Order: sequence, then structure tokens, then C-alpha cells
Amino acid sequence: MATQKPFYYGGQAVIEGVMMRGRETVAIAVRRPDGELDVASQPLASMYKGRLRNIPFIRGIFVLIETLVLGIQALLHSARVASAEDGKEDMSPTLLWGSVAIAIAFAVALFFIAPLLLTRYLIDPYITSALVSNIIEGVIRIGIFIAYLGLISRMPDIKTVFAYHGAEHKAVNAYEAGMPLEIGAVKSYSTAHARCGTSFLLAVLVIAIVVFALFGRPALWLSILYRIVLIPAIAAIGYEFIRFGAAHSENLVVRSLLAPGLILQSMTTREPNDNQLEAALAALKKVIEADNSEFISSPSMGEE
Repeated sequence: MATQKPFYYGGQAVIEGVMMRGRETVAIAVRRPDGELDVASQPLASMYKGRLRNIPFIRGIFVLIETLVLGIQALLHSARVASAEDGKEDMSPTLLWGSVAIAIAFAVALFFIAPLLLTRYLIDPYITSALVSNIIEGVIRIGIFIAYLGLISRMPDIKTVFAYHGAEHKAVNAYEAGMPLEIGAVKSYSTAHARCGTSFLLAVLVIAIVVFALFGRPALWLSILYRIVLIPAIAAIGYEFIRFGAAHSENLVVRSLLAPGLILQSMTTREPNDNQLEAALAALKKVIEADNSEFISSPSMGEE
């Protein structure tokens, strides 16, 4: 009997909880206002498990879309549970995809268009090199990203989310080390992880410098177009870099390339408490249990 390829578990922090994505299901563990832990799961749609998700460079685009869609769904679900509004109807597909579009538009405007405009109008009049222009634009882009993380990390609610983010990483790190999924066993593990979305975003911003430099310094409208249409390709390259790096993190050169992303995670993670670790472990156990079962019988999100 053929053995399954190893699956890389992971997820994201949500409001008062953690979402984990498994091979077959997605699970969310959320702390209710009464202190009890609500754990719900649902099977993944076929679009998240198709063959395209296994093709190098193509899969990165699908993972990015999946992360946005599942992430917004998980955040909405956690908000309902954490505020004791479980009876509220789910977001319609139209509103869901509209939210994804708005999130993408905001990210593109802030991290790609704004650095370009700042460079063109404030820096380019004083330099002649297209390469230098692209490097400066990239530095501004990364600076805006770090400043954005620093700004939101000061918000009390975001600090709590970042603690759940740290709990998610600890749980996955412990699982990948073969440790039992118990609070005492995972406490000592790092809040950083090589496959973290923070590292992925930093990789995308750095790779963008190289990709955009290949096109020189064309007219402004064409530069804006490049920064929109090339994002999927850059994201695909970034995903492969993070995936390769996580699989070869014992290599000294690879580890040095991953180091900036791991350091940056100190801004997006916090040391979790036992309750937050319990949520991360509950979500991880749920997806592992579903993957190891022949039938999936857990309740869907939005059900009691």
C-alpha cells in the first residue's frame, strides 16, 4: 500500500482562537465568553485539494487564494463565537469574495503602488539608474511593511491575536518534533516557524525587488500594471522559497536566508498562556483526527 506524502499542518490566529488547516478539514478552536473552548470543523472544498495544489509554482497561487478565503471565514466564525453570536448567518459568497477583493486591493495599494509613487516623485528626479530606483522602492516597500506591523502590534486586541499566533507555531513545532500534543510538552517550543505567513510576505517583498528590476523603469502606468499583474507570479516564487526553506532548514545557507523572516516574526507573535495553547492544540488535534479517520463527522462552522 502506497504511503501518503507528509502533510505540513499550519493555520492562523483568529479572534480568541486558532484555525488549523489539515489534509481533509479545517478546524477552529475559539474561547467563548464563558471561558469554554468551542471547537468546530468542516471538510475542505474540492478546490482546496485538487491536483493543481500540488504543482510547483502553480500551487502557491492557490494557497494564497485559499489562505485569504479560509482566513476571512475563520475570522468571521471566531468573531461570532467569541461574542456569543453563534446564531448569526454566514457571509454570502458575494460578500466573502468582495471582502477578499478589498483585502487584496488594500495590500496592493499600500505595499506595491504607494512605494512606487513615493520613489517616482520623491527619489527618481535625483537618480538616473533604474536598478537603484527599484532597490530604493523595494527598501521603502519593506519599510512600510515593518512599520505597518509595528503599528498594529500596539493594539491590545492584536496583541491577543499575536499570542494565539505564537500558540499556533508552538503546537505545530511540537507536532513536527514528534512531541505529544499536551500543553506541558509544547511550552518550550519556539513561537517562530519557517512556514509562517510573515516570512512568506517578507520573501514576496524581497523577490519583488528582483522581478521588478528586470523591467527597468518604464512609464508610470506600465510600472503600476506590472506591480498588479506580476503579484501572483511573485507570490508563487515566494511560496516555493518558503516551502523549500522549511524542508531544508538544517542547511546553514538556507537557515541564514530564512533568518530575517524568523526575526520578523517577533513582531507578529507573542508568548501564549495555557488557555491559548489549549486552543491551538485542540484545533490541531481536530484536523489530525479527521485526517486519520475514514469518515469525517465533526460539526461544520456555524453549527453547535
